[in-house]
This record gives sequence, C-alpha cells and structure tokens, in this order.
Amino acid sequence: MHSMIRTTLMVLALLPGPIVYAQTTIKIATVAPEGSSWVREMRAGSDAIKTATEGRVQFRYYPGGVMGSDAPAVLRKIKLGQLQGAALNSTELSQVDPDAQILTLPFLFESEAEIQAVRKTIDPLLRASIESKGMAVLGVADGGFAYLMSTRPIRTKQELAATKVWAPQGDMVSIRTFEAGGVRPVTLPTADVYVALSTGLVETVGNSPSGAIIFQWHTRLKQMIDLPMTVLMGYLVVDGKVFARISASDQLIVREEMNRVFERIGKNNRRDNVSAREVLVKQGIEIVASAPEQQAEWVAVGRTAIDELVKEGAFTPAMLKSVNDAIAAYRAAHRSTGATPAS
Repeated sequence: MHSMIRTTLMVLALLPGPIVYAQTTIKIATVAPEGSSWVREMRAGSDAIKTATEGRVQFRYYPGGVMGSDAPAVLRKIKLGQLQGAALNSTELSQVDPDAQILTLPFLFESEAEIQAVRKTIDPLLRASIESKGMAVLGVADGGFAYLMSTRPIRTKQELAATKVWAPQGDMVSIRTFEAGGVRPVTLPTADVYVALSTGLVETVGNSPSGAIIFQWHTRLKQMIDLPMTVLMGYLVVDGKVFARISASDQLIVREEMNRVFERIGKNNRRDNVSAREVLVKQGIEIVASAPEQQAEWVAVGRTAIDELVKEGAFTPAMLKSVNDAIAAYRAAHRSTGATPAS
C-alpha cells in the first residue's frame, strides 16, 4: 500500500500543473501626440484591460513619435523586441500588408455612411489578412475624409502642381495620385510635416480637419479645398508572437476592450471633424468649394491613379473585388430605394 501511494505521488508530481501566464507589458508606439483623443482613449482602454486581467496584461504608450517617427524604425523595434506594437496608419501598415491601404484609394467613397457600411464587410477581411502576416489587429478606426490644404491657392490642378506637395513616406496611393495629376510630391514622415510647413519645404498637405489641428498644421495653412479625397484609416497592431503568449481568456478581454476603444475613437473623429471645420474658419483658413468641372478633373486623376496601382499589382485581386462589390451593393441598395447617403 505504501508503495502504491509513493508511486501515485511520483506520477502526480510529474504531471503538468495549470499553465501560469506571466505578466505581459505591451509597449506601443504612436505619432499621435500626448493629450490627443487617440492617446486618451487608448490609455482608458489599457486601464480597463489591466483591471479586467488583474494586471496580467498592461500597455505602455510612447506618443509623439518618441520611439520613431517613421514606420520602418517602429517596425524594426518591434522585430527586435524593443516594442511590442504600434498605432499605425494604413500607409505605415502597408509595409506589413499592402492591402492595408485599399480603403484609402482616392475618391473611393461618396459619404460617411458608405464608409461605415463597406467597413462592416472589409474590416474582417483586412484583419484576417494582416494577422496572417504576423500582426494581431486589436483595433481599427477611420479618421474621416482627408482634404487638400495649403499655404497657397490650389483651386485647380495647375495651381496644385505649382506648390510643394507632401505625400506620406511610403504611401504609394498618394504618390501615384499626385503623379497622375502632374505633381512630384515631397515624401516625409507625418511627424516631420509641421517643420516642413514652417520652413517652406512643403506647402500643400492632405489631412482631415481634426488631424490638421491635432498636429498643429492649421497654424501654417491658409486654404482648404472642400472636396473629400480619401479616407484616413488607423490600426492598433501587436506582434502576433507576443499576443499568442497571453492566455486565450485574456486575449478575448484585450480584443473586446480595444474594439470598444476604437469604436469610440471613430465616433470621436467624426464628431471632431465637424467642429474642427469651424476652428479652421476661425483660424482664418478659407474653405473653398470645388466647382463641378474641377471635381470631375480631380476624380479623373484619382481613377488614373487607381488604374496604375491595379496594373502594378499593389493590392490582391480578391481584396480589391471585395471592396468594389461591397461599394456596389451599398449603392444599389440605397439608390434603388431612393435613399440619399448621408454626407
């Protein structure tokens, strides 16, 4: 009997016990400045996650580009383990997955309502694609429409070409669009644009009204063309290997909380863009309506750029088809009922 007990105890001692997950601190880089709604909401989300996981999962943020003002530097630090993730825009994330930029094609959407409807179909597809490339996607938000803004008059394509136009570094969608309009843009990281506007290195930029204020670009600008060009998209991503080390139950908590955070960020962005227009006007920035013939000219430039990007294979055919199908379905449903998409 004693021999059996000893044998049983030895066997039990050799069996694996419950898995104990170590505390995980996820260091996140972002160019969004401290105090911006993006950083405030992400901090609130991380506080909720810390509480819900009893401290097993914590986030630490590095805002204002202090851990790198460009995507290559940030992604390199993630690869080296100095960071575990980042809040990236679609251009920056396209270095991981080129399809990340597909919703930012020029003049793709006609209204905010259309953006939200199409995202319901496309966001899960993009999430799966990005995660297959090794990044866990914890949140997605759009920043609303981007508009051309300048220190000089830019009512026509010719006037635009006469200015020094900025394109985000590595943003092939913007670069091809401007090239289609006869412009050779100056490419810089977003964090460098304020200084470039101050020194005259750059005179024309694209951003949402609230984005221009967040980065203080509006203090250097004089005019905005009231024609939505493209949609701004932002993602919170974490190294997939790091995220996999978190227990399944804690992963679920992180995903659910950050999804709520980014839903709030999207709503905040839409609200802030409305009030930001008023701030721009008070700042003395002229918001110029685009004449129908000029709109047609701009849209034609955008279509040329899209054709070039498709020829270059910038996006996977399946993803491009999904986007086009989702847009067509939305427009067919709303126009067949006589409904007018919200602007």
